[in-house]
Amino acid sequence: MLRLNVNGKVRELSDDEASTPLLWVLRDALGLTGTKFGCGVSICGACTVLLDGEPIRSCSMPASAASGRDVTTIEGLASEDGELTPVQQAWIDLDVAQCGYCQTGQIMGATALLQSNPKPSDDEIDAAMAGNICRCGTYLRIRKAIKQAAGNMGESA
Repeated sequence: MLRLNVNGKVRELSDDEASTPLLWVLRDALGLTGTKFGCGVSICGACTVLLDGEPIRSCSMPASAASGRDVTTIEGLASEDGELTPVQQAWIDLDVAQCGYCQTGQIMGATALLQSNPKPSDDEIDAAMAGNICRCGTYLRIRKAIKQAAGNMGESA
């Protein structure tokens, strides 16, 4: 039996799913469809989730590699009463999303960044978010939202 701790809940899956990419276990077996499939080769970042608080690409990680570790998806960020995190709220406040497809991965990456660096500079934001591709080019809004969430708007992005 494969046991995953996803969004604070232990989920039991068949051993047959151990070699399945975590992305597909989350989406297909657990119904957590907020994590998106983009490229399938860990380049675009659409499938980003947090593993023990660190951003990882779930499309290329076997589900067994997450066994015994904490997996957080976009569905696990808001509080149980629906209160959004500062990152999620900043995304809404600043109308960051255009098509929105990459945005769950962007939000997960931004969340990890702010957990490790609560007051990042523009260069630190750009470096941390470089692996998350946005075809619509909302990078300046993403940076501004991260700064708002950090409570550090400083210079206009």
